[in-house]
Amino acid sequence: MEIIEILRQVSQQVYDNVKDLAGTEDAAGDFGRGAGGDISRNIDIVAEKIVLDYLKQINFNCIVLGEECGRVEINDNPKGYVIMDAIDGTANAVSGIPFFCCSLAFATGEKLSSITDAVVTNLSNGEQYWASKGKGAFLNETKIHVQNKETAYKIVGVNTSGASPELLKKLQTIFEHHGPTRHFGANALEMAYLSKGSMDVFIDLRDKIRVQDMAAGYLLIKEAGGLIVDANSQSLDTEFGIMTRLSFVGAANQATLDQIMSEINK
Repeated sequence: MEIIEILRQVSQQVYDNVKDLAGTEDAAGDFGRGAGGDISRNIDIVAEKIVLDYLKQINFNCIVLGEECGRVEINDNPKGYVIMDAIDGTANAVSGIPFFCCSLAFATGEKLSSITDAVVTNLSNGEQYWASKGKGAFLNETKIHVQNKETAYKIVGVNTSGASPELLKKLQTIFEHHGPTRHFGANALEMAYLSKGSMDVFIDLRDKIRVQDMAAGYLLIKEAGGLIVDANSQSLDTEFGIMTRLSFVGAANQATLDQIMSEINK
């Protein structure tokens, strides 16, 4: 079975098992802080267990880097890494807000540029965004592409959760001149929206985002024809680990990226 099919199948299993759990009392609970530093909720634990159990069942040769479980070696002969945020947007999932997802990526090495396959499944409706390196990006079975024409609105996503006053001041021009701005509470799914052309830009410059939250979205944006750069406008690439934290900007095209970055860096 191809790697992308493995990721799609297990992501579908997560959807099947958590779609009725979200928004219920059973979704919450406090299971202490996971490897990524956030409080683990029951829905996180359920979703991660589904992925880990499936990968063990098929004896997939990999090391899992999970937000809750940390580093898990599935067997003694790993061929790469599964970068997992089994529930991205946990606060939404627990609260019953229908914007949360399962984010899975596979990498042959320890850098973002080594990611070869990615799946982001919208856990509120089962839609799957997926990509394999060099083969394009898809929503279910339809090929998708970033926005490449003028639209009625330029939608700018900005994650400001826990942002410093200094960063908010730096972003003030964006808020003033680029409405409407949005943040829905699940980075991976918002990056998927950028990859299908529903958003033009997504900004996260907090130095807080975990690689588990954006690894799959990274490949989706690139395979959909978009750009993703670091805070210095350089092509985004870094070694990843459980504690890796990033800043990035994703954009549909170079002109939009140049405009946004020039305003941020004034």
